[in-house]
Amino acid sequence: MHNKSIAQLSASLRGGEFSSTELVRHYLERIKNLDERLNCFVTVAGDQALQAAEMADQRLREGNAGPLTGIPIAHKDIFCTSGVKTSCGSRMLDNFVSPYDATVVERLQNAGAVMLGKTNMDEFAMGSSNETSYYGPVHNPWDTDRVPGGSSGGSAAAVASRLCSGATGTDTGGSIRQPAALCGITGMKPTYGRVSRYGMIAFASSLDQGGPLTRSAEDAAHLLQAMVGFDHRDSTSADEPVPDYSATLDEDLRGLRIGLPKEYFDEGLDSGVGDAVMAAVDEYRKMGAEVVDTTLPNTGLAVPTYYVVAPAECSSNLSRFDGARFGYRCDDPDSLEDMYVRSRGEGFGPEVKRRILIGTYALSAGYYDAYYLKAQQTRHLISDDFKQAFDKVDVIMGPTSPTTAFAIGERSNDPVTMYLSDIYTIAVNLAGLPGISVPTDLVGGKPAGLQIIGNYFQEAKLLNVAHRLQQVTDWHLAVPEGF
Repeated sequence: MHNKSIAQLSASLRGGEFSSTELVRHYLERIKNLDERLNCFVTVAGDQALQAAEMADQRLREGNAGPLTGIPIAHKDIFCTSGVKTSCGSRMLDNFVSPYDATVVERLQNAGAVMLGKTNMDEFAMGSSNETSYYGPVHNPWDTDRVPGGSSGGSAAAVASRLCSGATGTDTGGSIRQPAALCGITGMKPTYGRVSRYGMIAFASSLDQGGPLTRSAEDAAHLLQAMVGFDHRDSTSADEPVPDYSATLDEDLRGLRIGLPKEYFDEGLDSGVGDAVMAAVDEYRKMGAEVVDTTLPNTGLAVPTYYVVAPAECSSNLSRFDGARFGYRCDDPDSLEDMYVRSRGEGFGPEVKRRILIGTYALSAGYYDAYYLKAQQTRHLISDDFKQAFDKVDVIMGPTSPTTAFAIGERSNDPVTMYLSDIYTIAVNLAGLPGISVPTDLVGGKPAGLQIIGNYFQEAKLLNVAHRLQQVTDWHLAVPEGF
């Protein structure tokens, strides 16, 4: 059962081949047997999942089922889930049980999806390797000595190892697309504002965006359909029409103009990854697409810009975690100040502390203009690059990550090298654009990803372009050995 796609599982459930309860039990058994090797899950909600499966079976019997009814999925542990721990991969929230559901969780539940549990992640979504979690690193199912990417590495590894049929993630600087690439699955970051951030614990509010991680673009279309839409509880939610993402998956690509930015094929790109990306581009040429050389001249400024803007926003957002109202509180504080200092010092890990300190410094009175204001001005230049490029092309393609998965511990003591893992994804978040990563051919036995970037609210176009590649290749069907 676990080798079926979401679309295939939906058809089997409707056809009575098996029940949602049987399907959920099957996935829970796989998690029990296999997750010890991977550490994908922080919480497994077995009893709750079986209750939801029984309700799904009732809807199936009554003929009221939708495409996701009875489908087992997982949520990144950054989304609030009523009655279930929401930890954000941090000691700070190790004891926090949310009293409400995030909009994403609520909408997927209303669509009939069954939550198996909450997936491991970099602490407060800060990391590119899933090594900063309080619960230990997640292991890549393709090679358990290597990272799955971050911060949505738990979700990506769970989908890749067939521990769930699909999962949610969040993308602040590449945190859906990069782990999708390193784990050989499909991961989509929608346009900023397309998916509600209500109940999604904030890292950097102007950059964070939720999205799906699945085995294919077709499956991503089904999950995204349930996730998107205006939400009055989120002041940044976009009130834009929502198309039927599945309806346009098979559209012809003849005449599609593909931009290949020269900045994405520089000396920092692994040659094997570059070859795999160009092999995918050649498939589009065969389908009648036109390849156009383009340029995004401010790409080199994306990483330094991001690492001013994102820490500044995280410094503000994480100030609420002070031991006073919820979350971790130190033992026997001597004073209010002692409680604040020790609770935050003991509750946050090294990477989160590093970013809070950087952000607080950048926002301080003497340095605001020199750093934060300058970064916001540079952000506009990066957005303008994309606007000019989309005057000439329909989509932009390139690698998702400059390398395949690296070894656990290899970059832990070198933050700058770690930050450069997201060099091709960060600009998309700064501009607020949608992007999707799809698997290419394996490179040295390990997955690599093709990133496809679209114009604002062009998720349907990206899913169409990704799906067409997956119709003529089998790269997305590769399964890690032993899973």
